[in-house]
Parts: sequence; structure tokens; C-alpha cells
Amino acid sequence: MSGALEDKRTATRFRILAEIADRQPAVSQGEIAEAVGVTSQAVSEYIRDLVEDGLVEKQGRSRYRVTKEGVDWLFQEARALQRFAEHVTDDVLESVNEDAAIVTEDVAAGDTVTLSLREGLLHATPGDDGPAIGVVTTDAEAGGAASVTGFEGVIEMEAGSVRVLQVPPARLAESDAVDSDALAAACDDADIVVAAGVEAVVACRHAEVDVRTWFAPGNNGSNRVERQPSSGSSRT
Repeated sequence: MSGALEDKRTATRFRILAEIADRQPAVSQGEIAEAVGVTSQAVSEYIRDLVEDGLVEKQGRSRYRVTKEGVDWLFQEARALQRFAEHVTDDVLESVNEDAAIVTEDVAAGDTVTLSLREGLLHATPGDDGPAIGVVTTDAEAGGAASVTGFEGVIEMEAGSVRVLQVPPARLAESDAVDSDALAAACDDADIVVAAGVEAVVACRHAEVDVRTWFAPGNNGSNRVERQPSSGSSRT
């Protein structure tokens, strides 16, 4: 772990050395004191120690430069801080995030559940039999939604594919030039068809393509969403 996380003096030393590196060679101890939150006298004492330890060299009145040793020390401490931050964000916080899941049986807060994806939705089944588990934080009846946290493992899922088809915008006056037969053929084997934009919706209607979900912003900026998708491959 970074020394800057283990004691206050090392943390202050790290901050002051970083400020010197950022401001060198003209260094205002008053500005550093304000940035770090200590007195100017304390900054002066820290700088004196940094010079004695060979991490900073004095080049004149109020002129300092971080040495190679100082850069190495800063780099090591910064990397240690970065690793700790990544541990917190990737491991600690990720495990306490909450998400909603459909429960297959009645559950009570504190129950361990096995997690799975069904038709694109997260499901939770009481027990710890699966490769992915969690803990529900709310009571819920079968078929209802419960909040789940404490995720562990990997949820098994079947990979799908997405194919994107571009439809000309109406402003180019080419939207009627879409080959409906080709569009219908391209969407024929799709599990889900999603249309984004008015032109795409119109093209799919002309091709008699069943659109599962569509997004078509209007002048007021609102989006219309119709029928949620299920799992599988998609076509747009």
C-alpha cells in the first residue's frame, strides 16, 4: 500500500513534492501551503527535509526542482495510490453496487440468490447453486423485482450478434429509396429488430418488418419506446 495512505506525514510530503514538481522552478511556499492546507512554516520544513533526502534540489531563492530520485518516489507513490483506487472502484464498490432482478420464488432481505439472464432480464433464484450469486436487500414475491447486491462470480450467457443497417435521413430525400425486399431479407433471421429514428421506423413498416423496439425522437426531444427486447441477436 502507498505510504501516503499509511500516515499523514507521508501524505503531506507527497502532496508538497507534487506541488513543487507542478510549479518548478519558481516555487511559492505560500501557494503550496494554501493548496495543501498547512502553514507556510510547515511547507518550509518539509522542503528542507526533501532537500536533505535528495528528492529536491535548491537552485536559488524560492527556486527548487525535483530530482530524479524525487520523480521516482512520486511515481512509485502515485502508482500505489492508483492501484488502491482501482481496487476500491473495481472490487470494493462493484461488490456493493445494487441492481434489480426478477425473483423466481419468494425472497426476503438477506437471502443468497443465484443470478441468471433470461430473455435479456436479470433473474434471481434462492440458493447459491450458480456460478454467479448475490444477496437480495429487499423482500419480494415470486415474479416481483428485488434489489440485489454483493455480486460474485460470472453470469453465464450466450453471446449474440448485432447487425447495423443504415437508412438515409429524410433531409436527403432518399428515404423512399430503401430496398424493402433487401431490408426484409436482412431482418428475416433476427431475433430482435430495433429501429432508431423516424426514417428507420418508416422503412421497417414499408418492408413489413416486425420492430420489437423503436426510438424516434420528436421535436420536443422525447423518445418513444415500444416493447422491450429479449435476449438474442439484434438488427437495427
